[in-house]
Amino acid sequence: MTKPRRPIFTMMAALSVLWSLSSAHAEQAFQRFVPLMIDLDGWQGQKAEGLSMDMQDSTMTSVTRAYQRGSARLNAGIVIGPLAAGTLAPLQSGMNMQTSDGHLITTTWHGLQAIKSYNTPQKSGQFIIALGKEAMFSLAYNDMTEDEAQALAEKFDWKAIQAASEKK
Repeated sequence: MTKPRRPIFTMMAALSVLWSLSSAHAEQAFQRFVPLMIDLDGWQGQKAEGLSMDMQDSTMTSVTRAYQRGSARLNAGIVIGPLAAGTLAPLQSGMNMQTSDGHLITTTWHGLQAIKSYNTPQKSGQFIIALGKEAMFSLAYNDMTEDEAQALAEKFDWKAIQAASEKK
C-alpha cells in the first residue's frame, strides 16, 4: 500500500520545489512602495495593500494605506500607470475652480505639479502630486482642515516615491 503513495509524494514534493522557485513568487512591483507608506505619529495606520497588474500594452501598480485618528481619516495612495495619467489630466489645462463650498486648484508644490481640492462644509479633500507622466501620490482626508492635511502629506517622501516609480 505504501509503494503507490511514494511516487505521488515524490511528485508533490517536486512540484512544491518548482513552485517555490518559479517567478510566481518573485517580488511584485508594488512591494517596493510599501516601505514608503510611512507610519504617522498619533495615527493608527492599517497595513499597506498593493496591486501589480500586467496588461497587453501597459502595467499598473498601486499601493494604498488607510490611517485613522479619532474621527479623522487619511487614505494615502501611489498609482503608477495609465490611471495616474488620466487623473493628472487637469494639470495640463491648469484647471482652477472656486465655489462657496470649496476649491480645486492646480499648483506647484515643492517643485512638483499638484492638484489640491477641499470641501469646506465636509472638512474633506484630496492632494494629488504628479511624480511623472504616469505616476502620482495622493492623500485623501476627512474631518480635518486643509492645512492639517497638508502637513501630513508633506511627511511622505515624494522624491523617494518618484525614484521608486521610475524603476522597472
